[in-house]
Amino acid sequence: GEHTLQPTALVHEAYLRMVDTTQVNWQSRAHFFGIAARVMRRVLVDHARAHATDKRGGQVEKISLDEAGDILRDEGVGLVALDGALQNLAKTYPRQSRGVELRFFGGLNAQEIGEVLQVSESTVERDWKFSLLWLKREMTADENPAADP
Repeated sequence: GEHTLQPTALVHEAYLRMVDTTQVNWQSRAHFFGIAARVMRRVLVDHARAHATDKRGGQVEKISLDEAGDILRDEGVGLVALDGALQNLAKTYPRQSRGVELRFFGGLNAQEIGEVLQVSESTVERDWKFSLLWLKREMTADENPAADP
């Protein structure tokens, strides 16, 4: 779509940010992917914020979240709303928020996420379903305030 950050640019920027963390002692492949997912999230959200500010005068629109796959096809502006919702999710459900981050931004599968979070695959899948519903509610609450009890 209109997203201006190409995959190669994302990888390069993430690499540069990870190289700056010279004190990291990589414990495992899963640990590396966990850090990489967090760095890619930051790069994408920072880029989306800058793009929204430049293109739309700082006005960021929230989008609904029916399925995570829909967000992957959305423009970068949706990443800012998703990031805010993930921050809210992390306040009460940090493991679930981390799982979404690993799956969405890191591209990890349930087995890999389980390895990073040290939980079973079935727990990862339950957390994923819970998180999607929670995020959908969170992201649509501002669009439809009359629906809140």
